[in-house]
Amino acid sequence: MRILAYSHRRDETQYFEEFSKKYNVEVVSCNEEPSLETAPLAKGFDCISIITTNINSELVGKFHELGVKFISTRTIGYDHIDLKKAKELGVRVGNVTYSPNSVADYTIMLILMAVRKVKLIMERSNVQDFSLRGIQGKELPNLTIGVVGTGKIGRTVIKHLSGFGCKILAHDIYENDEMKSNAKYVDLDNLFKDSDIITLHMPATDDNYHIINKKAIKLMKDGVFIINTARGSLINTNDLIHGIESKKIGGAALDVIEQESNIYYSDLKGETLKNRNLAILKSFPNVIITPHAAFYTDQAVSDMIENSIKSCILFSENKENPWEIDI
Repeated sequence: MRILAYSHRRDETQYFEEFSKKYNVEVVSCNEEPSLETAPLAKGFDCISIITTNINSELVGKFHELGVKFISTRTIGYDHIDLKKAKELGVRVGNVTYSPNSVADYTIMLILMAVRKVKLIMERSNVQDFSLRGIQGKELPNLTIGVVGTGKIGRTVIKHLSGFGCKILAHDIYENDEMKSNAKYVDLDNLFKDSDIITLHMPATDDNYHIINKKAIKLMKDGVFIINTARGSLINTNDLIHGIESKKIGGAALDVIEQESNIYYSDLKGETLKNRNLAILKSFPNVIITPHAAFYTDQAVSDMIENSIKSCILFSENKENPWEIDI
């Protein structure tokens, strides 16, 4: 079989070569993102592999017209694909799974950086200001951490955090019995009320849209820290900014943000950011911004490519596919 892989990066090359040989498939890679202009490259391919580029209804329709039957995104999230249009046209969609340690490790790094005010410390050090004023931090054993979402990544965060001696609260519509030895499941309002740090590990769905909003922030402790390595749409960015400016929120560490598409993964030095809220957040000394990089480890990239290829093979062989999205 043949797979067209859009948005090929140099760091993916060795894995595409390795796994195409392992599974005896032909992978044709192109550096271009999927778009109406580049869609004709997919003619003759049943399966395409993409990353986070927005695949809107028009583009889904174009791929269907060209004969594409399966879209595999090399990401866990799939909110960038118009699933409604895909279902209407019978185009099937799959995501991938990858090492949960990648995002979990990064999340804990951001938690520590936020509560120890590392951004301010590093900015001062860069201009040889080595004073201690304003950089006193907090210790995790004295804090309660609320983990919202206990899927694979959320569970890994809880396991890793259990070694720090902090109290851990958890919330998920599906409770995991294994986690109950390290975390206490509570309803969402109580998690907001009782947590010093709140970290998000949920998919982007209609039900989860802006789960962090003005009402939720009002419930939270004064000085709460908010960490997001999941999806930008989980947080109402305007409400977050207001919470930081009013000092209700003590700090934030965000690897994702609303309207990040066409900004992250691009070199925009010398350009005006086309995202006013991102520019505002970057200006705050107590907000850490990173460019949707939590996933980015050698193991995760290997997993993403291998599982995308395996997903396409399972689709083509009409076999049960654990990565296919039920739409």
